[in-house]
Amino acid sequence: MGSADFILVINLFVAGLLAAAFVTVAVYDVGRVSARWLAFGYVLGMAYFAIEFSIPAFDNARAVVVAAFVVFLGATIAFNGGLAHKYGVVAPWLPMLFFLVFAAVAVYFVQDLPRQSLARMMAYQLPYAAMQFAALGIVWSSRQRRERLDHILMAVLAASAVQFASKPFIAHALGGWGANPQSYLQTSYALVSQSLGTVFGLALALLTLAILVRDVLAEATSKSEADMLSRLLNRGGFERHAEIALRDAVRRSVPVALVIADLDHFKSINDSYGHAAGDRVIETFAGFLREAAADHHVAGRIGGEEFAIMLPGTNLAAARLFAEGTRSAFGTLPIDCLPSERRCSASFGVAELHPGEAFSDLMRRADEALYQAKGSGRDCVRVSTGPVGARQAERLSDSPGLKML
Repeated sequence: MGSADFILVINLFVAGLLAAAFVTVAVYDVGRVSARWLAFGYVLGMAYFAIEFSIPAFDNARAVVVAAFVVFLGATIAFNGGLAHKYGVVAPWLPMLFFLVFAAVAVYFVQDLPRQSLARMMAYQLPYAAMQFAALGIVWSSRQRRERLDHILMAVLAASAVQFASKPFIAHALGGWGANPQSYLQTSYALVSQSLGTVFGLALALLTLAILVRDVLAEATSKSEADMLSRLLNRGGFERHAEIALRDAVRRSVPVALVIADLDHFKSINDSYGHAAGDRVIETFAGFLREAAADHHVAGRIGGEEFAIMLPGTNLAAARLFAEGTRSAFGTLPIDCLPSERRCSASFGVAELHPGEAFSDLMRRADEALYQAKGSGRDCVRVSTGPVGARQAERLSDSPGLKML
């Protein structure tokens, strides 16, 4: 067994392992269609390597060579389909399948050209380069937020396309790809070609697998941090994301404020109208918070009827106005499952981060302000000013229903 044969066998087993890895991801998350297509692509890759290995056994290898070409090009198309599903792009199935048929016909007829003809070699390799560039276009056109791994994948796809396009010239420089298909695996070019295929195939597979695993873990984390009733973050998720937002605000030297809200007389709503009505109140208030919050705000349900929202880039006065607006608007909302004349209210505590404070300190002061609001008759906003001047506190307290701590 020559060196190229040995690498071909290795490629066969590696393709099998990668197919199994993508199948595992697909089984773990049955809705992940992308993993199924990627697994199918690497199964086709196994078939390609098996066909390549069998070519020396045929006297007339024309049909087998075309079959190997079609199977490998089909593998790249399946890979592109998996990427399209992963990145939320409509897979260009019809153009790719037309291209597959056209390229297969071209490869069949260029077999009549001299074995070392550059046109013949380009007809065999350029379709692979085209499919790699198509994969690059799929990732590039995605509207999903791209992270470092996605950019690395794009770079490797571009490099892989270039190596396919350069193979005819590499073959020419190394003395060709054999006098006939049966002698291909004994050439220096076969060793280089199979080695390049191993490097790029493995790199693309591992990057794609890492991206899929990253997304699976991100979804699992997101689900573990979500409150199903309110569709906001739960307490653990809120604290984690709020601390990140706080550190970012401190790094950028912008103010950050915290608003904590508690639904008033919530137990009496459950007792009088049932838990379904109580759940509807929570959903309504949470929905109002989601609509009022900006993309960079962090909102969560941190207790049974208690909510919090972190407002990066917002000072104490603006946070107070946010709380007052939320309180006033929520108090006028009709809520399903409650009598038409029944309105609900909420109490609010507001605090702004001061130099040297930790997230826990900010939470404590906002919670103390909320406690003061509930002790003052509810349906009001109270603000924890911290170490600010009396004149500023006096200005902030001019609003009705507001008292400074």
